[in-house]
Amino acid sequence: MVNIYYNQKGVGDVLLVSVDAGTVSERAFHKKGEVVRLFDKKDSRTLGYNIFNASHHFDLSGNGKIEVAETLVKKINQFLQKNGLEEAIENDTRPGFIVGHVDSKEKHPDADKLSICKVDIGNEVLQIVCGAPNVDKGQKVVVARVGAVMPSGMLIKEAALRGVQSSGMICSAKELDLPDAPREKGILVLNENYRVGEDFFSRTL
Repeated sequence: MVNIYYNQKGVGDVLLVSVDAGTVSERAFHKKGEVVRLFDKKDSRTLGYNIFNASHHFDLSGNGKIEVAETLVKKINQFLQKNGLEEAIENDTRPGFIVGHVDSKEKHPDADKLSICKVDIGNEVLQIVCGAPNVDKGQKVVVARVGAVMPSGMLIKEAALRGVQSSGMICSAKELDLPDAPREKGILVLNENYRVGEDFFSRTL
């Protein structure tokens, strides 16, 4: 999932493009023209790009996270090629906050309060480690996919929790910044009207 940020006052005239929120062993960078490619030194996986003098090359408005429109992705790819980078970014248009179905739940082998869940989000099944006391098999839930940005500003990344890989997060109402969210701990459990794979925020609760 691609995330794009621009904050001229805080960072300068730099467009920050994040393309991989996976686990990083060692971060490295390489500069070509007005672009810095950030990558994982171990496997050369591209993590993102910093594009300098961004306002000279793109029509930018706003401050912070920018909507990832296909026209902007196309212009960024053209700019990468212009600066000698052969690769291109691909925007995953699936929603960042997607309705999922908990297919299975198992106890974490090394943590009493954690569960290992297999969650179907429509076109793939994710393994997610969840610490909510009310998570259970058969529920419809809200999944924040890897690369999604929470209302708090936290970026969801691939993680290993007590040695078990976790790809995403099952969300509570509070984490989703929903009005009248309950104070007690626990994920948001959806009713049967929700469809697996749909954008959670596309409808009103």
